[in-house]
Amino acid sequence: MSRYREWDISCKVYVGNLGSSASKHEIESAFSKYGPLRNVWVARNPPGFAFVEYEDSRDAEDAVRGLDGTRCCGSRIRVEMSNGRSRRGGGGGRRRYSPRDRSRSPRRSRSRSRSRDRRSYSRDRRSDSRDRR
Repeated sequence: MSRYREWDISCKVYVGNLGSSASKHEIESAFSKYGPLRNVWVARNPPGFAFVEYEDSRDAEDAVRGLDGTRCCGSRIRVEMSNGRSRRGGGGGRRRYSPRDRSRSPRRSRSRSRSRDRRSYSRDRRSDSRDRR
């Protein structure tokens, strides 16, 4: 069996919001109603998402339309065509920033603006002192 990232992207479906107890058998059972499956991969660490690969891209699209928002494995699941990017932490492909990342950029930009202010302030003081002479 190939790794889920090597699957045919046009036949690959992302399943999100799965509970931590989601089983491969339950997912296969729900998704096989829309067509023959090639692969099913369920994330274990961290849990909460899976990938399903169909043999035909039309079956994958039908599954997305039919299963998105339904209950499977004890929770309401999100089903969409995979976009090919890795979803670390079940985050739906968005970049997550830590509080440290957010505080770095403003601090850096503030220090640059302060140094510019200091330079202009010292220039202004010099020109003022020349004007007084």
